Amino acid sequence: MDSAVVMNVIVDNVREMNEYFTEVAMGDGLAPLLVLVGTLLIVFSLGVFGALTLGAVGDLFTSS
Repeated sequence: MDSAVVMNVIVDNVREMNEYFTEVAMGDGLAPLLVLVGTLLIVFSLGVFGALTLGAVGDLFTSS
């Protein structure tokens, strides 16, 4: 049951990370704006690279 211990540690770390990000996102000043801009940058880059990857995989299986 060593894997259960590892999963408990991972879940606890994710829960703790969520609390930290919530504190920062609800903070004063520009902190909420910075969290929002960082989230948008990550979502945009994941979307672009995901579309490029899907296009490359699709091109791999189509005949030219």
